[in-house]
Amino acid sequence: MVCYKDVVQELLFKNFDVVVMAGVEAKNFNLNFPIFNASSRSITSRLLNVATGGRLDADSRGRVEVNALESINFEFKDGDRVALLGHNGSGKSTLLRAIAGIYSGTSGEMNVRGNVGSLIDLSLGINPEATGKENIYLRAALLGIPKREIKSHFEEIVTFSELGNFIELPVRTYSTGMHLRLAFAVSTVLRPEILLMDEWLSVGDEGFKVKAEQRLAEIVSSTKILVIATHSRHLVERSCNRAIWLEHGRILMDGGADEVAAAYWG
Repeated sequence: MVCYKDVVQELLFKNFDVVVMAGVEAKNFNLNFPIFNASSRSITSRLLNVATGGRLDADSRGRVEVNALESINFEFKDGDRVALLGHNGSGKSTLLRAIAGIYSGTSGEMNVRGNVGSLIDLSLGINPEATGKENIYLRAALLGIPKREIKSHFEEIVTFSELGNFIELPVRTYSTGMHLRLAFAVSTVLRPEILLMDEWLSVGDEGFKVKAEQRLAEIVSSTKILVIATHSRHLVERSCNRAIWLEHGRILMDGGADEVAAAYWG
């Protein structure tokens, strides 16, 4: 005879494989940047108002602020390939950095489920005085990759970057192409669930570009959610199923990629 109590205990202590869906959700998210000593710079303030995507405003204490992102609401789910559209300064890169956790919002929520990979700025964290080997660990630490994990991928990174013995030399001795190959090799060694990109990358000389494009395509196809800021209509219509049009830090339109692309480019 089966004891009901024993069955319940077995179910409670049994190991289940729980699949957590990746997702990004913004709820009335706002991000403001204060501009200090701006009260005496009215001409500069006017220029900033024209040159930046965010709108100039003042807080309760009269301090000038740039409203970089205002009342942002969206939800990204597994399978979403989202293009961020808008002129330079409209808030695309700022929104990517907010999703990545680089910027904290002034108010509202930005909830992210899943590990995030960022290809926003490949050179960020690269120290020109350190060797290529040391910079692999520096860049990996900035990306949140544990040291033990980067150790297991070290040879793969060196081989992919095609740096050979140059890996032991300071990065200041590298050409621009070598610098980018190193940064790209480190940044793309893992397969994130959520991938953030600021334009499609084109790295290195012609021979390396083919290899880089192939790796990038593999990462994009394996990631659960892609968010890319772009000015390419071809990329939007070819690779995305959704697009968000940003204007002065606000969402002007959010919908299917073809629909928003047609409205944005006309």
